[in-house]
Amino acid sequence: MWTSLNPNGNTIFLEEDPKWVQTVLKDAPSLHAHPVKYRTQLKEADRLLSHYRSEPSCFPSKACLRGNEKCKLALTGFPDEFYDTEWDLIMLDAPRGYFPEAPGRMAAIFSAAVMARNRKGSGVTHVFLHDVDRKIEKTFAEEFLCRKYLVKSVGRLWHFEIPSAADISSHGGAQFC
Repeated sequence: MWTSLNPNGNTIFLEEDPKWVQTVLKDAPSLHAHPVKYRTQLKEADRLLSHYRSEPSCFPSKACLRGNEKCKLALTGFPDEFYDTEWDLIMLDAPRGYFPEAPGRMAAIFSAAVMARNRKGSGVTHVFLHDVDRKIEKTFAEEFLCRKYLVKSVGRLWHFEIPSAADISSHGGAQFC
């Protein structure tokens, strides 16, 4: 299905369950699927928001992902392909976020916002976020993806069009929105 939806494009799956990656790659070896170890837990969400607001390496003007160990919301340790690609579309439907010890989507939402803002080419990055009926997903989407960039919502799915930082009249502060 993914190959037919994006026939000449680049699609990467980031999955927290290494067994799922192994299973999928047996049936579809051409997929780019990578196991991910998240550094956060859902129960840390409030503390992570406070951390972001006080940690300069998380500020939009300075935020990078690769090797950014100081910002607890930055997804680090991924293949270079993840960081080096300017994504046209990012779909956030993982990791799990429905019990306190689950990784939650806080870092995934933050990192999608950073990747979209760091885009050098023209155009916007389309970010789709699933499960916005959950408090954490909604809170982090409003903090990092910005309600002003929300273009459509259907049920539990929100669609954002995030411009690059070069196309945003940025105030250079510590906030994304």
